Amino acid sequence: MSDLYQAILKGDARAASAAVHSALDHGAAPLDLLQTVMVPAMDEVGRAFECGDYFVPELLLAGRAMKAALEPLRPLLAAGAAEPAGRVVIGTVAGDLHDIGKNIVISMLEGAGFAVTDLGVDVSPQKFVNAVRAKQPDLLCLSALLTVTMPAMRTTIGALSAAGLRDQVRVMVGGAPVSQAFADEIGADGYSDNAAAAVTLARKLMGALADTRSTR
Repeated sequence: MSDLYQAILKGDARAASAAVHSALDHGAAPLDLLQTVMVPAMDEVGRAFECGDYFVPELLLAGRAMKAALEPLRPLLAAGAAEPAGRVVIGTVAGDLHDIGKNIVISMLEGAGFAVTDLGVDVSPQKFVNAVRAKQPDLLCLSALLTVTMPAMRTTIGALSAAGLRDQVRVMVGGAPVSQAFADEIGADGYSDNAAAAVTLARKLMGALADTRSTR
């Protein structure tokens, strides 16, 4: 399975897809492929990014390779009722049309085994509320690239509170102008400044959620 691992590291979508099909043809279990090869490969991509060995283009290519590798596995994992690492709703807040950073985060989260619903860009607070109510995610990720759209993050969290949904989901925020101080100020549960850190944060928040649920 090293060819699949290397294909994801190199960002070769065609090779990654071919490697998955070959592994399945030879009897590999879909969940084993995901947990023992693909997720570790994306973890290594995240490590390389944080160390400065990879940059945004490499992250994008690795994310595309991971997506290509996941495609033939999705129906098999669904049939086997494999539980995702967590359920995420993500979007770029109202007034902001940037999605490159959001899309990289999606790729990294999916690579880590999360099930992600992407609401796209220019997402209104009410649309986020509706998605949380309908999808019942564990995590809600809000992205902003413009300083002038950052207040929409505060508005969205306020809308969740007004709808009685704030306690049901953990809110992550990120984007170039966002900071930990701003995240604290608006009442977000976490902040990350890059896609690799977003995965680490998502896992940490899921751990905290599990602890909370076990004590209820």
